[in-house]
Amino acid sequence: MSLALISSLFCRPNWLVERYGPKKYSKNEEELIIRDFFHDKRDGYFVDIGAGHYRIHSNTYFLEKDLGWQGLAVDANCQYGKEYAEFRPKTRFFCFFVGVQSGRWMDFYIQLWNKRLSTGVPDWTKNAGLYRKTRIMSITLDDLLARAGVVRFDFLSMDIELGEPAALSGFNIGKHRPALVCIEAHRQVRKEILRFFSQNGYGIVGIYETLDPLNLYFAPEPSSDG
Repeated sequence: MSLALISSLFCRPNWLVERYGPKKYSKNEEELIIRDFFHDKRDGYFVDIGAGHYRIHSNTYFLEKDLGWQGLAVDANCQYGKEYAEFRPKTRFFCFFVGVQSGRWMDFYIQLWNKRLSTGVPDWTKNAGLYRKTRIMSITLDDLLARAGVVRFDFLSMDIELGEPAALSGFNIGKHRPALVCIEAHRQVRKEILRFFSQNGYGIVGIYETLDPLNLYFAPEPSSDG
């Protein structure tokens, strides 16, 4: 690797911080990447799957609070709902397990020391520490969007600890056509995620690849927009 390339990789995060200032709410650089992609667009619409806490490590809180966006927040931990109702007036919170099909009771494992690692994948649970097992109703992402009356939206965030391929299988991305997708991509599911987006005319947004260690960012390929 050349010295120039190494230098560019280490300097790349600085241009986001210089342009927008330090991130406020997201865990890593997600917030700054989303702002940059949309050029601080106002009054957009997001769908946040595995939304977690209404503010801490949120990819969408800045969008709502500072840019006037509205959207859906979905999490299988129903305890988050009360604070969304209180602090996120433009966000509708739904408590569901987003997966392959709707209407099934699913096991869900809420991690006691870090609720962000809660999951429906038993093997992941065993490696993540103490947990509390609960049961939650499943829904496909398509059925959820239909229930909420949402067709087109701007931004999809998905962080559900290895459950991403199952959730994507119930999502007609060609119908809903988000302009940007931020999706957590652990190595165990990375190939399935890449295959889904490739098959549906989405490509990785290369400019952000080195800025975020956890997520991949996808946007429609130019030729797939018609």
